Amino acid sequence: MSDAAQAMDRMYRRQRHLYDASRKFYLLGRDRAIADLAVPAGGTVLEIGCGTGRNLVRIARTYPEAACHGLDVSAAMLATAARSVARAGLESRIRLARGDATAFDPEALFGRASFDRIVISYALSMIPPWERVLAEAAGHLAPGGRLHVVDFGDQAGLPRPARSLLNRWLAAFAVTPRAALPQAVAAVASTLDAEAQVHQRFRGYCVHAVITR
Repeated sequence: MSDAAQAMDRMYRRQRHLYDASRKFYLLGRDRAIADLAVPAGGTVLEIGCGTGRNLVRIARTYPEAACHGLDVSAAMLATAARSVARAGLESRIRLARGDATAFDPEALFGRASFDRIVISYALSMIPPWERVLAEAAGHLAPGGRLHVVDFGDQAGLPRPARSLLNRWLAAFAVTPRAALPQAVAAVASTLDAEAQVHQRFRGYCVHAVITR
């Protein structure tokens, strides 16, 4: 097991049981990103850093013809995700696998080499080599596919006390907003001759970036 996997298992061994109930108050923009996926009929979706499976269940319900896949490095989180998927009765439509987001083989894990939509929701801010994850994800897009990233933004429009309080809170959970995310998205898109779009939400509280291949 990698150091990253051990760290995530330690962090979420207990937190995972309260994760969805607590995070809904400050992981803003997730549901809007899901609504914007516009998964084609019969399309495929991969969520990198799928955590408890909350987003995957919502995606599967929103796009009932989509085949959904979830990747996470934490065995503890995947166990919780598997229970969430089973409770929703979606085992036939959501496949889960353990893997390192910085380098993974979707063919070996899921039996397919690429996906129509890939989602990374509030995971890059927890992964130190986050730029590698971004590049790895974009490389697994099918032609015409889109990578959607939602995460903490630069908070430029928030009052300074609010920014200070938010960042202290995030640091307690080993979360670091990626101020260079818009530039990194543009750079990755350029290497693939793809289109990049970046939208700041809630006065910069979060950012929703899209790479279209």
